Amino acid sequence: MRLAQGIVIDKEKTFGLLKFSALRREVFLQNEDGTVSSEVKERTYDLKSREQGRMIQVSIPASVPLKEFDYNAEVELINPVADTVANATFRGADVDWYIKADDLVLKGKAVTSGGNATKAAPSKDK
Repeated sequence: MRLAQGIVIDKEKTFGLLKFSALRREVFLQNEDGTVSSEVKERTYDLKSREQGRMIQVSIPASVPLKEFDYNAEVELINPVADTVANATFRGADVDWYIKADDLVLKGKAVTSGGNATKAAPSKDK
């Protein structure tokens, strides 16, 4: 069972300040015969979340280039969505939550339509 479109997340309220930790794993596509191919499907990164008070894992599509930010660099998720996978058991169901995003960029950078990061305009707040 899955939520139809996932749950759209308010980034600031849910995660607060996010800091980059490391690439956690790469998920590879499977060949028709069931063996693992060399083509990456998605990459999962460990991020420190101030609001959650712990490390979170976020999956980014493989179409986005590998992220190699400095440890503890402030980052921002682009279009994060939380979703679930539920598996029926004899006593009910086991539910796993996961977070996916379109991209992961350094804080203060904006993503252009071509997917390249550019410096965001300075804030006018005083």
